[in-house]
Amino acid sequence: MYSWIFILLLLQIPSVVCKFTFSKCYFKINEHFHLKGDVVIGAFFPVHTYYTIKKIPHSYILYYYEDYYLQYNFKNYQFLLALAFAIEEINGNPNLLPNISLGFDFNNVRFTEKDILMITCAWLTAHRKGNVIPNYNCERRNFAAVLTGTSWTTSAYIGTLLQLFKFPQLSFGPYDPILSDRSQYSSLYQMAPKDTSLSLGIVSLLIHFRWSWVGLILPDDHIGNKILSDFRDDMERKRVCIAFVKMIPATWTLFYNKDWKNMDEIQQSSTNVIIIYGNIDSLQGLMRNIGQKLLTWKVWIMNFEQDVTDHADYFLLDSFHGSLIFTHHYRESVEFTNFIRTVNPYKYPEDIYLPKLWHLFFKCSFSDTDCKLLDNCQANASLEELPRHVFDINMSEESYSIYKAVYAVAHSLHEMSLEQVEMQPYENGEGMLFFPWQLNSFLKDILARENMGVDWSEKLEAEYDILNFWDFPKGLGLKMKIGTFSPNAPHGQQLLLSEQMIQWPEKFSETPRSVCSESCGPGFRKVSLEGQAVCCYNCTPCADNEISNETDMDQCVKCPDSHYANNEKNHCLQKVVSFLAYEDPLGMALSSLALCLSALTVIVVAVFVKHRNTPIVKANNRALSYILLTTLTVCFLCSLNFIGQPNKATCILQQTTFGIAFTVALATVLAKAITVVTAFKATFPGRMVRWLIISRAPNYIIPMCTLIQLGLCGIWMATSPPFIDQDVHTEHGRIIILCNKGSSVAFHCVLGYLCFLAFGSYTMAFFSRNLPDTFNEAKFLSFSMLVFFCVWVTFLPVYHSTKGKVMVAMEVFSILASSAALLGFIFVPKCYIILLRPDKNSIHQIWDKTHSRRKKSYKT
Repeated sequence: MYSWIFILLLLQIPSVVCKFTFSKCYFKINEHFHLKGDVVIGAFFPVHTYYTIKKIPHSYILYYYEDYYLQYNFKNYQFLLALAFAIEEINGNPNLLPNISLGFDFNNVRFTEKDILMITCAWLTAHRKGNVIPNYNCERRNFAAVLTGTSWTTSAYIGTLLQLFKFPQLSFGPYDPILSDRSQYSSLYQMAPKDTSLSLGIVSLLIHFRWSWVGLILPDDHIGNKILSDFRDDMERKRVCIAFVKMIPATWTLFYNKDWKNMDEIQQSSTNVIIIYGNIDSLQGLMRNIGQKLLTWKVWIMNFEQDVTDHADYFLLDSFHGSLIFTHHYRESVEFTNFIRTVNPYKYPEDIYLPKLWHLFFKCSFSDTDCKLLDNCQANASLEELPRHVFDINMSEESYSIYKAVYAVAHSLHEMSLEQVEMQPYENGEGMLFFPWQLNSFLKDILARENMGVDWSEKLEAEYDILNFWDFPKGLGLKMKIGTFSPNAPHGQQLLLSEQMIQWPEKFSETPRSVCSESCGPGFRKVSLEGQAVCCYNCTPCADNEISNETDMDQCVKCPDSHYANNEKNHCLQKVVSFLAYEDPLGMALSSLALCLSALTVIVVAVFVKHRNTPIVKANNRALSYILLTTLTVCFLCSLNFIGQPNKATCILQQTTFGIAFTVALATVLAKAITVVTAFKATFPGRMVRWLIISRAPNYIIPMCTLIQLGLCGIWMATSPPFIDQDVHTEHGRIIILCNKGSSVAFHCVLGYLCFLAFGSYTMAFFSRNLPDTFNEAKFLSFSMLVFFCVWVTFLPVYHSTKGKVMVAMEVFSILASSAALLGFIFVPKCYIILLRPDKNSIHQIWDKTHSRRKKSYKT
């Protein structure tokens, strides 16, 4: 693509180096353009300018330079044609100003304040040559009003003089708050609406395209400062950042400055979108500088249409191609366009600019004697054939303001004439007589009636058309309407765009991006950079269980407890309900182990019942053994309450069955240990020992200990019973359903009571470990209690350090391990003797063992 562009640029070199060559008649033809009429409207605005580059003083003419150059502004010539078109329409309308013809008197102004005042004074006194004589009019002319523009400075300079006479002045340039000061300019009327919503419209456009990093170029005057404040407020609300602000000095010499020092800085800036606000008069130098840059690759957003004043920079590419232009919405005039098509120097010989244009563009020649245009022009020549960037035949915004202003003056004159006829009819041959200041009251009424308002205070906020400038190849010069902005429309419908019609600068194959930092996608949030604009930031991933499902989010959103964030952290997913189920590998292993151990306990019970009359079964209190085995079976089975989906019943049964079953088991072990001790202590004298044996006091240990545990469980269930709870944090993406213990104090009291019983049983068994007996189980009781005590003491820290299903599994494992310790240490040795060493489980073996022990004691 770039090679193709380069080749086409080489082809453009001949046109680049060509410039207009003006005939001497350009300087000889009088610049005064006057159309006769009964009532005359003055017009002061620039069509061309004489300018100097090196300012070489003239040898004898003061304030004149020898290196003057002629600079045409073809766009402004349309203003003159709009004035002529409006007057031609009015003069041809029999219902408006009958028997009265309108004329105009045009004066080209593009000089200093002194020059403007001199031209205005000369016009008021009707002197075109020689010295100006104040307050003297050498010819009778009926002036009505003055049209001024295009800048506020020109209107202000002229208005300073016209205000002395209360002369009606209608300004068609951009609205300026200074000119609306009625105390200073009471007879000045601005035809352009206020730009109260322009900044909002441009910011809305930025938001639409997600442009958050833009530059601003403004005139360095009160208008620029005001719009800068508006832009800052609107951009701050919409979080659009300003990359830079360049204020252009409002000096006429800047127009000729071909090397603006800030242009390179603007072109190298990181922003792709730059807003230019102002008017073509104050920013002419800037526009020339931008136009001379072959490739800027920027999207320019402007509130005015740029002018092309010569062909010196006529490249194939235009720096402004793809620009977006905000203009006030106005009614298009097909009649005016048709009027432009028919304009030629032979039809309107009084127009002194048409011969120059025909000579410039259609190869017409001037007569050497009187500078009359010769009839050797291009056939069927028309202004319509000129390139759009040179002259656009469609009515511009300023031309429409001129059109309205002329009609406002005409209607004012019409009402004034009706009023004068009612008061005193005209005599034969007597025309309309009035003083210009008398027109002010009628103008105010007309403007207010047309919903314009003298200072536009009564008018609704102006609507804007959004134009897209097409100028590739350069010379196309099309301004396509691609949207509108209506501040009075409902919210969300203010900005309307046809994006498919937009042509962007050639660098961009799609909608341009203009951001300081790339957008933070879903799953990330913005982190502001210290000391930089809010649009400049870094992106950081969202924290755990937080998401961001939009771009450029300042904060991530935490997922609710019932949901969890996916891996991309842009969606919250529903958590899966989980619990220690029988189908889980862990739940299946624990439940299988519990069933196996309970089945093993039942087998041990069967073995003990079958061999209930053997010495080893009878020796250690057969009834307590049956109670202990039955209780261990219940202990193994109560662990199944912890497996499966919890409900209110299982949550209560978990703790009560666990606590009571283990209390019975430990109380039985304690009773066994006390029985052994009292049995051997019975050989010693003592009433207490004999009473314990005779009264069978150890048999009451089980119900007493159980009653205490029942009391603790009853208090627990009455005050703060267990309930179903959810653990949403332990496992990612899961909600674990489990039983909350309710009162943590009650739970630890129950567990502490069990440890107390285990410690008591261990102590009693430890004291009786060395007592002589054939089937003394004291050692096994002490080992089993030691293991039980260690299991539950270890359980506490592990229990508090785990969560979720692991915590439940830990409790189940502790129940099974402690129960298995009791079963293994107490009953496995006995089953070994019963089943594998029956020879030791006989009365003869006991007698032989006792007899040998006694012999040893006698010898010693």
